[in-house]
Amino acid sequence: MVMGDVRGKRHVPVRVHSECLTSEVFGSLKCDCREQLERAQSEIAKRGFGVLLYLRQEGRGIGLANKIKAYALQADGADTIEANELLHLPVDARSYDVAAAMLRELGVESVELLTNNPEKVNALTRLGITVEKRVPVLIAANPFSASYLEVKRRRMAHDLPHAIVPTREEREDDDATPASRAVSR
Repeated sequence: MVMGDVRGKRHVPVRVHSECLTSEVFGSLKCDCREQLERAQSEIAKRGFGVLLYLRQEGRGIGLANKIKAYALQADGADTIEANELLHLPVDARSYDVAAAMLRELGVESVELLTNNPEKVNALTRLGITVEKRVPVLIAANPFSASYLEVKRRRMAHDLPHAIVPTREEREDDDATPASRAVSR
């Protein structure tokens, strides 16, 4: 999706997003994919121009069936990386050559990449895309996504803060507003 005129422009906000059916359609809370997609769309809208490239690379490129198998291994205690390794699959099988080709076809001169993943920056740079800067898309962890995000931070070098998950008391405190919860941390 393209908003505004991006041909010949520099510093174009771009989100290269990989499909996540489990969160974007079924509402899974195990990851932050849906929220990242929505946040990127909001950022592009706020700036009045930008590009969202939606790539069909479910499960970091391993496909939906393998992603479900990996979820089962995660339920038994494996983290997201260990699950892929146990299935003899790559940790991240995504490719960004199609994204680079689309950006060239759109005539984008340089991008501000909306991502937490430094490998995505490196991959696009290797493919000839000028990445002026990486713009973080930080989503607060929830009790279901915290360990996944921590693995991405620690083992995949994603630029994420340590996950801050609300305590049980904060979740159960019906009187606390979201603003008061943020202040109490």
